[in-house]
Amino acid sequence: MLGEVQDDTAWLEGLEPSPELPQIRLESRQSLVRQLDQVARTQASTPQREQRLLTQQAFELLQSPQHRHAFDLSGEPERLRDRYGRYRAGQACLLGRRLIEAGVPLVTVFFNHNIRGQDDSSDTDDYGWDTHNDIFESLKDRLLPRFDWSFSALLEDLAVRGLLETTLVICMGEFGRAPLVAKERSFAGTSPGRKHWAACYSIALAGAGICPGTVLGRSDRIAAYPQSDPTTPADVAATIFHALGIDPTRHFEDGLGRTFPLASGRPILNAFG
Repeated sequence: MLGEVQDDTAWLEGLEPSPELPQIRLESRQSLVRQLDQVARTQASTPQREQRLLTQQAFELLQSPQHRHAFDLSGEPERLRDRYGRYRAGQACLLGRRLIEAGVPLVTVFFNHNIRGQDDSSDTDDYGWDTHNDIFESLKDRLLPRFDWSFSALLEDLAVRGLLETTLVICMGEFGRAPLVAKERSFAGTSPGRKHWAACYSIALAGAGICPGTVLGRSDRIAAYPQSDPTTPADVAATIFHALGIDPTRHFEDGLGRTFPLASGRPILNAFG
């Protein structure tokens, strides 16, 4: 087991019913939202059906004990909580599995809540992946051990419960790291690290029919630029829409009647078996 055991904490206290907000007041607020929507519809060129649906789902989330229960990790077996790792990131992965199990269609887990917590804290929970300096020590001693432990636990748990077959898991950051190391004076740390690099980086996909072990695309010798079969962030977005059963080529209109595409890329279908 990695890390120290932490006391249970309330993940989202805002989902607990407030004593100052009884059911009748919540229903009054919901009625007010419907009235405001009606006014907006008379001024807009197109109906706001999807927006109304999202508002309805938000109220259902607030009123549903089942959804609130998904955020309570105390009912999970101690051994399983240990398997995920008794630290913030590990328990966040466990929470992600519980939300999937509760039927949430799209779940995002931030493995570290800070970008560069290492600048002012020695706590591994605060460490982020923005490793401008001390990249070798940070990855080896703090970031990768916990990531390997917890991400493997998530995939393993999803598979055991039969959820991996219908869940697309995407592990990625917002960009990569520069192919060369250097010491940056404007960041804390004593040894070299790697700057931001958007031209080339890797992501991992699993579940939902993904063929295990498939490798798509190749970079140049120093991982600076794609050399074959590049995949763009727009392609990743299209893949997510595709997995959700939403046609990524469709368009939507805003309240002023302006048309926007859902995604400008294409689903990464050749990764699926």
